[in-house]
Amino acid sequence: MVQEIVGMGFDTLEISHGLKVSLLPGIQRAYEQGKFKVSGVHNFCPSPVEVMIDAPDCYEFTSHREFERERALKLTLDTFDLAKQLDAKYVVLHMGSVPMKNHTKRLTQMLRDGKLNDRDFVKLKHQFIEKREKLAPTYYKRAIEALTQIAEKAAEVEIHCAVESRSRYEDMPSEREMLSLQEHFKDHAFVGYWHDFGHVQLKENLELLDHEEWLRSMQPYLVGCHLHDVVWPARDHRVPLAGSVAFERLMPMVAPEKPVVWELSPTRKKAHIKRALPLWRERFGD
Repeated sequence: MVQEIVGMGFDTLEISHGLKVSLLPGIQRAYEQGKFKVSGVHNFCPSPVEVMIDAPDCYEFTSHREFERERALKLTLDTFDLAKQLDAKYVVLHMGSVPMKNHTKRLTQMLRDGKLNDRDFVKLKHQFIEKREKLAPTYYKRAIEALTQIAEKAAEVEIHCAVESRSRYEDMPSEREMLSLQEHFKDHAFVGYWHDFGHVQLKENLELLDHEEWLRSMQPYLVGCHLHDVVWPARDHRVPLAGSVAFERLMPMVAPEKPVVWELSPTRKKAHIKRALPLWRERFGD
């Protein structure tokens, strides 16, 4: 796996969720041999041994079940220990969700059917936002409580907690909550924001936010980015420069020293990636 990625022209990897513990020794050996550098790690890593699929949300900090919250915290602290071993600079975190019907999926299907801004679309979106706002405080509180404990570990190992923007409006935090969360931890040197270009574009496509305006507002908190393109209306994790994300307008807001990680679907072809990488470097640097 490492050889294939390096062979496509990359020299730095993010070690991500879904990684089986059996693969970890080989990756660690390759790292120790200097075959690649590590930018960061995505929680939970390695994947919990009891979970058979790639499921970064298998345990949530917002869960009603105390066991799940405790398991999520334990796995996260272990992820920071791995990140320290690999000299990583950050750990990307999902903070949980608000348990409710998946209205994002319904809105997206209406978008596919050409019903953007139809009366039913607007009505459902407004009802969805109102219901989530009513339910959210309990789950936001749990997310803050968990992040407070994680931030102590982050300070100990000097690795950033990077709270990721999510693709579903049911997920925690929403944009309003993300701003509140970042302000809550504004004096903590190791808590920040992780911008996922594809996730935020999906929300812009649903007219839940303005991508450019949102990224600009989050610049003071930005740790880094996941980079992938979106084919309208909702096919994300495409190779950059193959979809509708306005990178020419957005990338100037990302400081050159911030890590930018290509997070692509496993269905993407090596040849396509190898064609896109030099074009990206020509437009936006390395």
